[in-house]
Amino acid sequence: MQSLSVQETADQAPAPYPLREVMARFATGVIVLSVGGEHIHGMTANAFSSVSLDPPTVLCCVAHDAVMHQAIRSARHFGVSVLGSGQEALARYFADKKRPLGPEQFDGLDWTPGPVTKAPLLRGATAWLECELSDSHESGDHSIFVGDVVGATRTEGSSGLLFFDGGFRSIESERS
Repeated sequence: MQSLSVQETADQAPAPYPLREVMARFATGVIVLSVGGEHIHGMTANAFSSVSLDPPTVLCCVAHDAVMHQAIRSARHFGVSVLGSGQEALARYFADKKRPLGPEQFDGLDWTPGPVTKAPLLRGATAWLECELSDSHESGDHSIFVGDVVGATRTEGSSGLLFFDGGFRSIESERS
């Protein structure tokens, strides 16, 4: 395997398309971010990570031009539904820019409002979080939203939905 020096790597800074191709090789979980209340909205995302266990903190990255960007800024909270292997259709639905907006996008879906934030949490997910927005950082065409976790729960023995190399995959849980 041929390796590049630090200077050669810096000289070859990737454009967006090659970077997307490289990052496609990084497996990620799939979530639906949601905001309840006046700006109710849902969005599929995989730019999501835990930040700290003490205090419990997570982050999500949202494009400036996404409806979710203004929804999180306005509501100052968000919900996270960690999708299970059987929920690829939900991931595709909340990624579709042609779906209805507002409350109608949740019509016919099985969800419950989070007890703290009232953000829609999708039933059948493997885990759920409710977060209060604590900070945000601008980075290129996205904002990094940092949330303090104010509610968390999970199911046992469920399989996760992953995104890898441009497609959805599933992973089985070895826990019972």
